[in-house]
Amino acid sequence: MKPIITLFLIVICITGCTQKKRPLRGDTAFQKDLNAKFKDATTSPLKDKDRKSFEGLEFFTYDSAYVVTARFKRTPDEEPFQMKTTTDRLPVYVKYGELEFQLKGADFKLSIYQNQELITEDGYEDYLFLPFLDETNGLESYGGGRYIDTRIPKGDTLVIDFNEAYNPYCAYNDKYSCPIVPRENYLKTRIEAGVKAFKK
Repeated sequence: MKPIITLFLIVICITGCTQKKRPLRGDTAFQKDLNAKFKDATTSPLKDKDRKSFEGLEFFTYDSAYVVTARFKRTPDEEPFQMKTTTDRLPVYVKYGELEFQLKGADFKLSIYQNQELITEDGYEDYLFLPFLDETNGLESYGGGRYIDTRIPKGDTLVIDFNEAYNPYCAYNDKYSCPIVPRENYLKTRIEAGVKAFKK
């Protein structure tokens, strides 16, 4: 009789544990990787109370119209400057280049930056930072704008995938210091791609 009861309890435990462990949201590799990072206590920017109930970030539906090939123009004579952040921290960046592209028939331009401290770290030598603002900010997306990570292109073009736009960490936790998007990187259009605003 005891083995039957034990087996019954094991089955209940397995069933209960399986039901509680819901799969994280994500339709693309980028979305799944980002959600896994947010769920992991060692890499998540979320507050503990938010991480414990976390099931996945909300994303705009993937749209290939928001994957654009931009003309990359290097700006070698730019002076390093201190980029404002949400705290007193002032990291040093340099405007590395300009990106000109078309999106849904309209012409746009964004400046792209290089963090002068980060490029001294292994694996980040060719890292570029693309922050932007758009007309979904404060509505469907985070009010402070979003970021895209990319690398120095080998030629004179660079692919911008707005589906991989993510929120600054301070959108989730005020302990972080996040660069404030320069006003020159405001896009007068709705970028309905990437991560949406975080609902706490």
